[in-house]
Amino acid sequence: MGAATAGTDETAGERGQLINVAYRLLGSLAESEDAVQEAYARWYALPRSRRDEIVSPGAWLTTVTGRICLDVLGSARVRRERYVGAWLPDPLPEPGGRGRGTDLADLADQIVLDESVTMAFLVVLETMTPAERVSFVLHDVFRYPFAEIADVLGRTPAACKQLASSARRRVPAAPAPAPADTRTDAVRRVKEAWENKDIAALVDLLDPAALMTADGGGLVGAALRPIEGAARIAPYMVAIADRAPGLELLERPVNGVPGLVARRDGAVVTVAAFDVAEGRVARIWVVRNPEKLQPWATRRGVDEGVDEEVQDIPRPLTALDH
Repeated sequence: MGAATAGTDETAGERGQLINVAYRLLGSLAESEDAVQEAYARWYALPRSRRDEIVSPGAWLTTVTGRICLDVLGSARVRRERYVGAWLPDPLPEPGGRGRGTDLADLADQIVLDESVTMAFLVVLETMTPAERVSFVLHDVFRYPFAEIADVLGRTPAACKQLASSARRRVPAAPAPAPADTRTDAVRRVKEAWENKDIAALVDLLDPAALMTADGGGLVGAALRPIEGAARIAPYMVAIADRAPGLELLERPVNGVPGLVARRDGAVVTVAAFDVAEGRVARIWVVRNPEKLQPWATRRGVDEGVDEEVQDIPRPLTALDH
C-alpha cells in the first residue's frame, strides 16, 4: 500500500481508521490499541527522508497494522487455549454513551458501529484462520484491493483472493437481519421475563436451539461451557436471578444492536448481546470479564453519590452469573 509526501500531522488523522481495522481483526480493544501504537512507533522510527518518500502514510500504516494484527492473531490462538472458559470479543457501548475516565472508553468511541462489529459477526470471524480473517476483513469490509492485501500477507493477490473466498464460506448463510424494532422488542421481552423470573415466557421467547455463551475470563463467575437449548437457558437465567438480588438490568445497544447491561452500585458488571432470528432469540453472548468492560465504566462522585451520567447507565445480567 503506497503513495505522496506527507508530514507528521497527516498520520495523526489515520488513527481512527487503523483502530477500526484492528478491532475487526482482533476483537480486542487493548490489543487493537497496542497494534496501532506499534505501527506508529515503526513509522516514527523511519528516517525522515524515508517517510518523505512514502506517498501514502495512511496506506503504509494500514499495511503495518495489518501485519502486526496477523502476528497477534497467530499467537492469540495459543493464548486462548489457556483462557478460562469461552473467549468473546470486547463488547462496544454506544458512542458517547459511556462514562469517561478510561483510555479504552475513548478508544471505543472511535469505532464505527455497523454489521461488521456485531457480536454475531465477530464470533464468526473467530472461526477463520489469521490469514483468512485479514484477507476477508480488509477486502470485504474495508474494500482494499487484493494487490494491497498481498503486501500485508506476503502472498500473491490471487492467493489473497482465495483466502477471502475460503473465509466467506465460513460465514453461515442466514436470513436477512431482523428489523431493528423486532430485535428491540425481543430483547425487551426477554428482560421483562427475566426480571419476572418467568421460565415459561423465557422458553417461548428463545429459539428451541438457542445457545448462550459466557465470558468471565476466570476472573468472575460464568458458565465455562455454552448452555444449549431454551429449556436449559431459561431456568439457568431464573436461578441466577435468585442468587443475584439488587442488580439493575437496562436495555442498551451492544456493538450497535439491542442488548442488555447490568450494573451494581453504579458499576457495569455484565454486558449481554443477542442475535434475533424470526422474532426469537437464537444466541446470547454474555461478557462478564471486568477487563473487557472498561469502556462501560461509569464515574462516581467523591462523596459516593451517583452523578447524572451514572443514573443513565445500566445494571443486571451479572444476572447471568454462575
